[in-house]
Amino acid sequence: MMKLSITIALFFITSIALGQAYKGKGDQKFQVGYNIQNNGSGIQASYDYGVGENISFGLSTVYLLGINDDVNADFDQRADLRLRFNANIGNVIDVSENFDFYPGLSFGTKNFGGHLGARYFFSDGFGIYTEAQVPFAKYDNDSLTPAQELNNQFNITIGMSFNL
Repeated sequence: MMKLSITIALFFITSIALGQAYKGKGDQKFQVGYNIQNNGSGIQASYDYGVGENISFGLSTVYLLGINDDVNADFDQRADLRLRFNANIGNVIDVSENFDFYPGLSFGTKNFGGHLGARYFFSDGFGIYTEAQVPFAKYDNDSLTPAQELNNQFNITIGMSFNL
C-alpha cells in the first residue's frame, strides 16, 4: 500500500513539474473545445504561436454543430474565423508555472472582439482551458436576426490544450 501511495504521489509531482503553460518565444499551443452561446453550441479550435516573452498571435475557428430549431442558419452564420492576439501573463501574476492567464483581442469574420482565457497544464503536453469571448464592434450595426447573432455575441469555450 505504501509503494502505491508513493508511486501515485511521484506521478502527480512529476506531471506538475513537467507542465508549463506558456514558455515565451516559439511556444506553440493547439486547443480544441466545446463552444456555448445563445441559440447554439459547437466546436472551437485555436492555434497560438509565441512571438515574445508574454505575446502570442494565432488563429481560431468556431463551427456551431447544434442550433435551436427556430434559428435558420446557413454555413456562413454557423462558422467564424478569427485572427487573435494574446497577452500571456501567467508568469506576471505568478500563480503557478502550469497556469496561464491571457486577455486578448480578435479580428473575426463577424466582429472585432476580445477574449479572456485561462489554461492549466497537467503535463508537458496536455492541459485544459476556458475562454470567454465578447464582441466590441460588430461589422453589421443593424438589428441582427438570431442567425446573424451566432458567433457575434458573448460565448464561452471549455476544452483541452496541447503543447506542440
